[in-house]
Amino acid sequence: MCDSHHHHEAATTATSAVSGVTFHVSDMTCGHCAGVIRSALEEGLPGAAVDIDIAKALVTVAGDQAKAEEAIRTAGYTPVPVTH
Repeated sequence: MCDSHHHHEAATTATSAVSGVTFHVSDMTCGHCAGVIRSALEEGLPGAAVDIDIAKALVTVAGDQAKAEEAIRTAGYTPVPVTH
């Protein structure tokens, strides 16, 4: 998905410290992608805690699932809710 030339594979945490809704975002492939998604979530859900694990392609956000999913889609990515 990412056209960035600077791919960073560092994941934030192995297990999410944020309690909320989790999405699998398979087209989030690098640090640039994660940054775009984080910015979109911060704009769509101001103040919501966000945890991103690039290695597992997981995004967890504390907040409204529909708003979070819309923000990720608007950023150009494909979120799939993860059920536990």
